[in-house]
Amino acid sequence: MSTNNSSKRPALGRGLGALLPGAGPASHAAPASPQAVRRDFFECAIEDVHPSADNPRQRFDEQKLNELAESIRNQGVVQPLVVRQRPPADGGGFWLIAGERRWRAAQRAGLKSIPVVVKDVQQRDAYELTLVENLQREDLNPIEEAEAYHHLSAEHGYTQEQLAQRVGKDRATVANALRLLKLPQKVRNLVASGELQMGHARAILGLEQEPAIERAAARVVQKQLSVRQTEELVRRERGDAAGKPKAAANAPQSTASTRDLEQRLERTFGTKVRLVQKSTQAGRIELDYHSLDQLDGLLEKLLGNRS
Repeated sequence: MSTNNSSKRPALGRGLGALLPGAGPASHAAPASPQAVRRDFFECAIEDVHPSADNPRQRFDEQKLNELAESIRNQGVVQPLVVRQRPPADGGGFWLIAGERRWRAAQRAGLKSIPVVVKDVQQRDAYELTLVENLQREDLNPIEEAEAYHHLSAEHGYTQEQLAQRVGKDRATVANALRLLKLPQKVRNLVASGELQMGHARAILGLEQEPAIERAAARVVQKQLSVRQTEELVRRERGDAAGKPKAAANAPQSTASTRDLEQRLERTFGTKVRLVQKSTQAGRIELDYHSLDQLDGLLEKLLGNRS
């Protein structure tokens, strides 16, 4: 499917309401016959329902599953599962589109059958529907959400804008989620388990190098740092990395003349200045700024009237 065609497909962000009997906006089509309703909405043997291997959601809270199982024992399954036909080559029955948590809890509750709605959708569309259902229920952890976005983007060739439209999210939300996939696997696990929040993860991504990210993540968890404290930690770490190169064996050491020049530049520009030497004859000058107004002032001093 081309990108142009993908962009014309209806957005799924409003969820699965239209898949359920009697839900969603009124249709101009004729009402379904009793035979059609019985075919599409019925009690299905629980062993004939199979979870999809590529469900975006991979983690299920054991305590919450047990609580839902107890509710199902007392009240039954209130909302039916949404399923699609499972090919005979795969053993027949149905693939789950939405409701794996209810299916798992119903098994724990000892149910022999479960209400299902059968829908005729392709596998690639079923994945999108499953993702949207999980997003609307806030059932995915940030890493599962990011991996699902990546899967959809790779499968359909969506741009971030198209992907955001498909799942009913802001483009910035999708972009920030995808950035989490740059984290080392150890840190991803901390985010998936809830030990690190989305804000912590976004902050420590600013360190760029995997060892530094892993060290910062471990410190955040150990010290129970807030997001603001984590951002400050990252600022300090980045400042140390820029101002104090650790390859001390080969890098030239700061001299009295270098420090004197830094102080003169700081008086001229009114901000922190660092001279980072790569060799005895090469290096770079770094100037800090803390607001756009301060940046404008620095540019005016550097460029004069040429800006």
